[in-house]
Amino acid sequence: MKQLKELIAPLAEAQVTGNASVEIADVVCDSRLVGAGALFVAVRGVAVDAHRFIADTIRQGAVAVVCEELPAELTPAVTYVLVPDSTVALALIANEWYSRPSERLKLVGVTGTNGKTTTATLLYELCHLLGHKAGLLSTVRNMVDLTEHPAKQTTPDHLTLCRLLHDMVEAGCEYAFMEVSSHACVQHRIDGLHFAGGVFTNLTRDHLDFHKTVDSYIAAKKMFFDQLPSDAFALVNADDKVGDVMLQNTRARRLHYSLRTMADYTCRVVEDRLDGMSLQLNGRELEVQFVGRFNAYNLTSVYGAACQLGFEPGDVLVAMSRLVPVTGRFETLRSPSGYTAIVDYAHTPDALVNVLDTLREVLTGTRGRIITVCGCGGDRDAGKRPIMAREAARRSSQLILTSDNPRSEDPNQIIREMWAGLDDAQQLMTIKVPDRHDAIGLACRLAQPGDVVLVAGKGHEPYQEVKGVRHHFDDREEVLAVFKAEKARL
Repeated sequence: MKQLKELIAPLAEAQVTGNASVEIADVVCDSRLVGAGALFVAVRGVAVDAHRFIADTIRQGAVAVVCEELPAELTPAVTYVLVPDSTVALALIANEWYSRPSERLKLVGVTGTNGKTTTATLLYELCHLLGHKAGLLSTVRNMVDLTEHPAKQTTPDHLTLCRLLHDMVEAGCEYAFMEVSSHACVQHRIDGLHFAGGVFTNLTRDHLDFHKTVDSYIAAKKMFFDQLPSDAFALVNADDKVGDVMLQNTRARRLHYSLRTMADYTCRVVEDRLDGMSLQLNGRELEVQFVGRFNAYNLTSVYGAACQLGFEPGDVLVAMSRLVPVTGRFETLRSPSGYTAIVDYAHTPDALVNVLDTLREVLTGTRGRIITVCGCGGDRDAGKRPIMAREAARRSSQLILTSDNPRSEDPNQIIREMWAGLDDAQQLMTIKVPDRHDAIGLACRLAQPGDVVLVAGKGHEPYQEVKGVRHHFDDREEVLAVFKAEKARL
């Protein structure tokens, strides 16, 4: 229990009508979850304006309401708090409700288009290898020390985020690592949190269905760095043209990492193989179980962030040699028949190009072909569909266009829009197979010893969403089922 005046103390422009000392038993932003003694925060959502349900929440027992517009009739026993933006208010109230948990952790946020999950997860794993308890908030999973919690979105909602950070503190975690999505920045989900550092991976076309323009997308990412405190570090990719944009208005300590130029943290790929890489990080050699220049960037940012957190560089390098790829991120599976399958989350043009270019480099000097299976999600940026297909065709020996998560759209229409990006020659080497199960099976049947089958787009996701319903579907399971059948035939 906390008094309302404690929870709204950070709200400088709040206007209170009623008793500010009322005891609050719970903070809720979903009207269906309101119970006796609750504070209800009425948020104007994209689809629903929760101000419509204020009267209902009062009947359910709410004793206080935070809103942007007061109801026509006020209930005398209820305290109303009028604010300019209830979304911002929710973030600050959630932080107070859970006793400002981020201030008792060393919290590092990772933002960018690609590499967020890998970088945040590897930092979490690295901390444990170095003997420290840590938490993780990511697209794949949320971890409170070693206890897993399901992840429903890249950055959780305000209340869930603060609750998980609070649970990390209670579990004795010293560090926490989280993906910071552009949506979370714009929707003020990270407002009020204290970050020890921020990492920028890269920026390419994505989420334009939400942000509309690339400039708006960049501005959303930049918001995170603008909010970092002066005692934090801001580590950005010097090889990305947007990297220095992120640092323009930050108060944090400015740092760079690079594979191409002088920087605070530099990396050189000495050798790249399908089973790992040899790297030089700040001049020191290291063997890792990762493949590709994009992973070299991720690992360099991990090394830099870990050093900024105070870990000894030599200890960090030893621990990094023991790190393994994140589920669904360039996950390598070896077929009994002698070809290799790669399951990867690549669902943007740039991510797909990075993976395919890596495979082309590794296969240089061999007769191995690349057979790519990919699709595009429904109800998302449709403009990238022809681009994805074109870039995949340019870098593959055989391309199979299939369904991803069509959501409310017709998968055949999505495939037609991808097909439109191909020229005549590319169409001749492309097959359309709407059923993803059949597409993966066909790709594996076409593969010969030495070939690589890339199954791109879904990575870690164990479902396929069709017409609003999620059906179990796991690319990795599909590939392993094909391998099992192959083994039975051998």
